[in-house]
Amino acid sequence: MKRAGCLALSFLAVAPLATAVVFLLSPDGGSGDSPAIPSASASTGSYSDGKSASERKADDKLIASLPPGLAAPASKELAQQIVASAENSTLNWRSAYGYIEDIDDGQGYTAGIIGFCTGTHDLLTLVERYTKAHPDNGLARYLPALRKVDGTDSHKGLDPGFTAAWKAEATKKAFRDAQDEERDRVYFNPAVRLAKLDGLGTLGQFIYYDAMVLHGPGIGPNGFYGLRERAMKEADTPSQGGKEKAYLDIFLDIRRKAMKSKNPDRDTTRIDTAQRQFLYDGNLSLKTPLTWQVYGETYRVP
Repeated sequence: MKRAGCLALSFLAVAPLATAVVFLLSPDGGSGDSPAIPSASASTGSYSDGKSASERKADDKLIASLPPGLAAPASKELAQQIVASAENSTLNWRSAYGYIEDIDDGQGYTAGIIGFCTGTHDLLTLVERYTKAHPDNGLARYLPALRKVDGTDSHKGLDPGFTAAWKAEATKKAFRDAQDEERDRVYFNPAVRLAKLDGLGTLGQFIYYDAMVLHGPGIGPNGFYGLRERAMKEADTPSQGGKEKAYLDIFLDIRRKAMKSKNPDRDTTRIDTAQRQFLYDGNLSLKTPLTWQVYGETYRVP
């Protein structure tokens, strides 16, 4: 499998509700170092919208009035397929529930449908939440070790049985559901919500989601929220009166620079011959049929 690496996780994974960012602590949700399988490091802070309860209620009302966009079942399925083409070199994203290996990116084990990592807190959070609902699961006994290795690439206390336990647990519907729920809670729902508040259509919502997956929900310069702030300094979002295509073009430029910042040879085809192509084709609604390339491989959705 060709993995896109681990995800950065805000330790307080709250869904963004507005277009203003409040920086807490001094985090950096930057991307990793591998040229073909980029990774991300854990954030040490969290995103806050700084809005009152009444303002958040108004946001909820606005979003409820909008089309479902990427959250529509067919579009969400398409989103997982496009991400999986970059994460696993396949359109069959469900084949990755039991995936687990150390890809030597400094983040320990990478596992599951979205690349949860033992070194970036999100795998630990997943297992903790799953264990709360299913105390007798086969991964629960590894929680002490997962807490100790969190933030490192260490396997101490995990080998030799953790990988087999993960694969075994992934055969259970409850654990597959838990992976889906954690993906949505931390990555998909916050990205789509904020994209809608920024006035973006389905393609823009996907671009935000893919950025959240790759760069992580960090507020540092290379985390998702940091990248968005940088883009907003160069162009207005549609909700601010800007042109959607122009804003997304700049956002992708900034993403690409972030991916190249630590390794100029990093593969950026998930942007260059996929998302950028959709944008230049004017497919702001992300309508099928779609054809794109990642890592030189061609994918089609009819």
